[in-house]
Amino acid sequence: MKADITPQEYETFKSFLQDACGILLGENKQYLVKSRLRRIMAEHELATLGELLERIKRTSRGNLREVVVEAMTTNETLWFRDSHPFRILQEKLLPEFADARTGGQSLRIWSAAASTGQEPYSVAMIIEEFRRQRPDKLRNVKIIATDISGSVLEVARRGEYEMLAIGRGLSPERQKQFFTPTLSGSWQIKPNIRSMVEFRELNLLERYLLGKFDIVMCRNVLIYFSAELKKDILTRIHATLNPGGYLILGASESLNGLSDLYEMVHCKPGIIYQKK
Repeated sequence: MKADITPQEYETFKSFLQDACGILLGENKQYLVKSRLRRIMAEHELATLGELLERIKRTSRGNLREVVVEAMTTNETLWFRDSHPFRILQEKLLPEFADARTGGQSLRIWSAAASTGQEPYSVAMIIEEFRRQRPDKLRNVKIIATDISGSVLEVARRGEYEMLAIGRGLSPERQKQFFTPTLSGSWQIKPNIRSMVEFRELNLLERYLLGKFDIVMCRNVLIYFSAELKKDILTRIHATLNPGGYLILGASESLNGLSDLYEMVHCKPGIIYQKK
């Protein structure tokens, strides 16, 4: 990007990004836009943000719009992020559903911001550890993992991670149990964990054709949305939950104005929300 971003260009880009994926950029984030779009603009020989927006508007073919959205989407993640949700899953939710389930009833979980796969695979590891303790329970589990970015989902589907990524939140014990070293020096997640997870591309602003769930994990993504969009998404997530199902949000996220839909459950530490 050769020129500074003008106030008008920045406002237009903010509107484009919010319409495209719901992300609400704050004030004075021009530096973030420049750093994340610099490579794309160089590849397309565009000098200004205005030229980029005009190219996106003119071009009906190609994937420039999607590439720009992916560049602006934060894909920061690690294994067992924030720890509390996974402890709640292990100590409260899985035992509760295991005791309530009979026969071949399935347990369905939605990881709504899967990024490169660390969250849904972490959930699958917790489930496998639970099964070892209670081998007659929760044999039929399906985790649907979604993200707006097709490129990060390809990484997730491969289930292969460099040592630097493996070391971010994953204990040596779990690394040994659930991963296999490859000849290239990376680590491949084992088939029994990988088979529990199905990855799908999904924009949270669009229709959810995913079926019903017992648990929805929508963590560390709502902070990027406006209050109106956040309420709309949480209302639609409520419709995907089975009666008595649970919603798990990120550590810095909460429900506002939706007490008619969800009941707060204190887990000490941590808070989750149950469908009313």
